[in-house]
Amino acid sequence: MGEVVVALDSFKGSLGAAQATAALARGLRRHAARPAVHEHPVADGGEGTVDAAIAAGFTPAGLTVTGPLGQPVAARYAHRGGVAVVELAAASGLPDAPSPATALAASTFGTGELIAAALDAGHRQVVVGLGGSATTDGGTGLLAALGARLLDAAGRELTGRTSALPAVAAIDLTGLHRRLRDAELVVACDVDNPLLGPEGAAAVFGPQKGADEATVATLERALSAWAPLLEAATGVAAADAPGAGAAGGAGFALFTLGARRVPGIELVLRLTGLPERLPRADLVITGEGSLDRQSLRGKAPLGVAAAARLAGVPAYVVAGRSRLTPAEVTAAGFSGAFTLTDLEPDPGRCMAEAVPLLERLGEHLARHVFG
Repeated sequence: MGEVVVALDSFKGSLGAAQATAALARGLRRHAARPAVHEHPVADGGEGTVDAAIAAGFTPAGLTVTGPLGQPVAARYAHRGGVAVVELAAASGLPDAPSPATALAASTFGTGELIAAALDAGHRQVVVGLGGSATTDGGTGLLAALGARLLDAAGRELTGRTSALPAVAAIDLTGLHRRLRDAELVVACDVDNPLLGPEGAAAVFGPQKGADEATVATLERALSAWAPLLEAATGVAAADAPGAGAAGGAGFALFTLGARRVPGIELVLRLTGLPERLPRADLVITGEGSLDRQSLRGKAPLGVAAAARLAGVPAYVVAGRSRLTPAEVTAAGFSGAFTLTDLEPDPGRCMAEAVPLLERLGEHLARHVFG
């Protein structure tokens, strides 16, 4: 057995991708075969995307930006060779206790500040991962941070540091960041929801962000008024574009600025160079916290398995728990699945003790593979 590549996504609520990958790798290395293990944490375009880029050799750039509710937060982006990777969750991610009030107030302003910082630094391509947002502001905050003027019905300027969406009556784009004209914006996004309607940003994702039924209706009305306003200002019709509803309409705003959409895991794998690594490997192990049918819709483990298949390398998957049948695991391209609940049936302990359990799971997997 030559090299084993460990490429895990985060175990949400327990470990980041790099921590999870390192823990499993330690367990694998304890086997008598002493396999050569390469750690290659991954993400699907959401939370952990910047960490995955940094683990692959990108340089971090840290700054303080505006959080989703107007508070200062520490965030960072990653950059290399003129490419910057920005993670919306780092600046505009879910608060600890989402509620109807936070669902209405949360803004993407801090994400716009990260994009502006990357442009100010001279990066010509800015990749924005849209997963894990607290926001349903239609990208109003993001645009304000990039120099757009948002005006209410009385002509007063709205800062956008908390959501300006319900009050916006006009937008002036003449002050947009000058480097946007020459930069390429890329949206890393796995959802294909439009901005509006029963499959749109408010209806589908609003409840996950604390919105109750009345709040969802309020957000839908506000987005319905905002969409034609921004489309008229930019000359780009994007409300119906797949992914426009991502991150509460941040996808929509970025599309009107000319951004193109790329599936998150495909983009992360390309940026981090995993496909180039796989031909030297004999085995790939991927995984995430919960393996279920949602994992089969473009999540990180499936993308890693697809890349491994193209390279002719077998892939195993590990998870905190799995809701897939053995047949579904095989159909997804995995040679087998191993879970923390195989070792510890209590889900609470699995989350609290994820590091030692992943180490034990690595030992168990190594015995299965190496004998």
